[in-house]
Amino acid sequence: MESLASVLPWWIVALDYLLGIIMWTLIGRAAMNLFLPIQSDFFFMKAFVKMTDPFLMAFKPITPGFLVAPLIPLYVAWFFFIIRFYIVPWVLGYSVLGMLSFPLEGEVAALIWDMFGSTSAPQ
Repeated sequence: MESLASVLPWWIVALDYLLGIIMWTLIGRAAMNLFLPIQSDFFFMKAFVKMTDPFLMAFKPITPGFLVAPLIPLYVAWFFFIIRFYIVPWVLGYSVLGMLSFPLEGEVAALIWDMFGSTSAPQ
């Protein structure tokens, strides 16, 4: 089966990769915040905070005040998901492709399947 990334134009795939990386980085920040404070000296937490703070600030005007601080990155990541799933295909004239058909996640899933999916013994 042909991958979605090889069928779509390169700039659509690049846009999806960019939006996907932002979305997953926001999710990663929320997950790391379960175990570490925002002011942690751990390198990865500092990197997640530095990369995601501009997006959190951009979405601050539409972020409800009742959300607890650790959930705000998930709230903003949800917007990136909605943009990737509904708005980008609609603006580009494509139909909504369906769950798990994003190029970024499709490529990662194919890579994982290639690494671990084969159940037959080598010949």
